[in-house]
Amino acid sequence: MMSRLRLVLLLAALLVAGCRQDMEDQPRYDPLEASDQFADGMSARTPVAGTVARDADLTPTPDRIPYPVTIELLRRGQQRFDIFCSPCHGRSGDGHGMIVQRGFPAPPSYHQDALRKAADRHFYDVITNGYGAMYSYAARVPPRDRWAIVAYIRALQYSRDAPVAELPQTLRARLEAEASP
Repeated sequence: MMSRLRLVLLLAALLVAGCRQDMEDQPRYDPLEASDQFADGMSARTPVAGTVARDADLTPTPDRIPYPVTIELLRRGQQRFDIFCSPCHGRSGDGHGMIVQRGFPAPPSYHQDALRKAADRHFYDVITNGYGAMYSYAARVPPRDRWAIVAYIRALQYSRDAPVAELPQTLRARLEAEASP
């Protein structure tokens, strides 16, 4: 009885091992290979002139934040920044996020002169297209949220270099109290 079961299992294993249906054995066409699929003998169609990928963003991109910078926009930008940007750039934008603490290369700090002087559009384009080791967030972050992140980056930059004369009197007094011994 036991030897019959072993024999049946052995035969079943041999049958299963003999069944190969690899993808390379399936019929397919190489790009631009001749075919009888179409009357002209081509295996593929040339895209119509002016064809655009369905996920392409064709909205014109301004050089500056195209929305009023409100507290709501900054809050949304902070929320999106914390989700998408802070793992690498850090919560303060200094380039020391958690990913960097785990051994990945540090991204640039938003507080360096070159990025303080960069146009708003630069940040928007980097979020959209990626840059260096950073990949594109175009599919993950909608355009309005990209601009909200740019607004928040500008707020982070300003928070490090705000002229003391432009601060409210209560903050100036607190700073002066902390600075004096």
